[in-house]
Amino acid sequence: MAMKLTALALIASAAFLISSVQGEMPLSFAAAMNNAGAKDVLAVRNYDTGATLAEEYTDLEHLERKTTVASWGGLSSSSKSAGSSEGAEADGGSAGSGGLGSIDAGMSGGGLEASINSNVIGQAHIAWQSFDPGTTINGRHPLIGRSVEDLTGVFSIEKFIQLWSGSTPGEISVDWLPCS
Repeated sequence: MAMKLTALALIASAAFLISSVQGEMPLSFAAAMNNAGAKDVLAVRNYDTGATLAEEYTDLEHLERKTTVASWGGLSSSSKSAGSSEGAEADGGSAGSGGLGSIDAGMSGGGLEASINSNVIGQAHIAWQSFDPGTTINGRHPLIGRSVEDLTGVFSIEKFIQLWSGSTPGEISVDWLPCS
């Protein structure tokens, strides 16, 4: 009987100790759980000119972003489209105005323009590529060029990307590459 009483007392004290222990998560684990994969992604593709743009922010602690994108194909103003985020104006510009989304009436083809202005604490991935919309004999679209930037930390981005079909070197741009 004494042995049963001792075993019962040990079990009761073990249950009490287990229930009274308060577990705390390690600080690094709690920080990772609070992040929860904050992400902001913008991807644009102009099939007429073969231009592609990707803007992605991940693991964000802070993001102030103003991005304006204009994309158009052909000569008609009805083929223009523009988009924006975070309060930027969503207008494709007027023909010949010289700003984002402006289209010279004499320019053939189409294009994609992006103005990126961001303040970030986290990670950023900004990329563009230009490929030939026509296919080769194997049915592939040849890559003309591309740019990829991966950033981590606290930084500010001010970038203007201009991808125009039928353009030539010397036109106003920061990143320039002709599309076929």
